[in-house]
Parts: sequence; C-alpha cells; structure tokens
Amino acid sequence: MRIFLLFLIACLPAAAQRDFLTPDEIEQLRLVQEPGPRLELYLKFARQRVDMLEQIFAKRQTGRSGLIHDTLEQITQIFEAMDLNIDDAIRRQKPLEKLDGVVREQKELLARLEALAARQEPDRGRYEFALDQALETLRDSIEMNEQDLKERTLSVQEKDKAQREERERMLSPERKEELEKERERIEAEKQGVAPGKKKPTLLKPGEKPGRLGQPQQPPKK
Repeated sequence: MRIFLLFLIACLPAAAQRDFLTPDEIEQLRLVQEPGPRLELYLKFARQRVDMLEQIFAKRQTGRSGLIHDTLEQITQIFEAMDLNIDDAIRRQKPLEKLDGVVREQKELLARLEALAARQEPDRGRYEFALDQALETLRDSIEMNEQDLKERTLSVQEKDKAQREERERMLSPERKEELEKERERIEAEKQGVAPGKKKPTLLKPGEKPGRLGQPQQPPKK
C-alpha cells in the first residue's frame, strides 16, 4: 500500500508536493542538489516541526488540534520526500554515503513523537490519524535506511517494477496498445530495421551462421 502511495506522491505536480514546505525551505532545497546535504535539510525541517509540536503540546490552547494535525502531516510528507530523494539518488547512481547519521536522527525524532503520542490529550481524536501516519512513515523510513545499500538498491528496483505494473494496470486498452507499438518501434530502431520486418542478413535461404573463423555450412540437399 505504501508503495502505491509513494507512486501517487511522485505523480503529483511539484507545487502540490511542496505545500508542506515554506517558500524559504523550498529555496534552500533548490540551492542544494547533492543527496547528502539535501537529506540534512529535510532532517532540519522535520526537527523544527517536532520542536513546534512540543511547544504546542505544552499549552492547551483553543483550536490547537488543527495546527497539530497539519504539522504532523508536514512531518509525514517530509520523511516521504526524504525516502524519494534517497531512492532517486540510488537510481541515478549518485554518491550516497552510509545512512547511519540519518537513521540516528530519525530515531531521536521518533522517540520524541512517541512521547507525544503517549500523552492522553482531550483533543487527541482530532489529530490521532495524522499522528499514526507520521509514526508509521517514520518507522518505515528508518527500516529502509537501516538496509545495506545493495539491499536498498534491490528494494528500489522492486518498487519501480511494482509502480510500472500499477501504472499499466490503470491504463486503458487503447493506451496499452499504443505503448506496445512504441516499444516495438524503439526495439526496431535499435536493430536498424523497420517495425514488423526482420533484420537483413547475408545468409542464403536454409543457411545457418557458422562459428567465428569457420565457413558457413551449405544447406542440405
């Protein structure tokens, strides 16, 4: 299910994905393209929001549940964005250091969120679902980041395959037929022949290609 949710997130327009970040945070990310520094920025943004949550929980102000809910959703989206950035770095074979430092900080943030989740607040029902989502997303992210990079690469490949299958399942029969023709055209171009035609050969009818350095065998009469 989470793979499908990440697939939907990846398909959203950039503006829709960035609603959980402030204009200043978006600008900070724009200036940094390397995976490591980008992950550090995402962690900083998540840490700032957990700081804010702890301040909100310290005071029982009227109407705070909406702010708690929105902040938790932002935290969820930040960690989903981190996962997507890591997966993208793996796909592009960009240098990616061990994620031990990322995991360590994620576990610290998880402990702080779990402490907030343990509190029995009167308005809990208004933000409980968002809290559960944030905790689940963070735990899943930690589990993935604790993997060996080779294992993570295999996970990314499996995820990509699942996304492709999901996209194809959602396509109309007409669109599937168009894609199949496009695949045939691309494959034909690689072979240097027109779609639907066989690759040209110098062999006579019935002849089979011989081994390198050996004469071709004539057809049997």
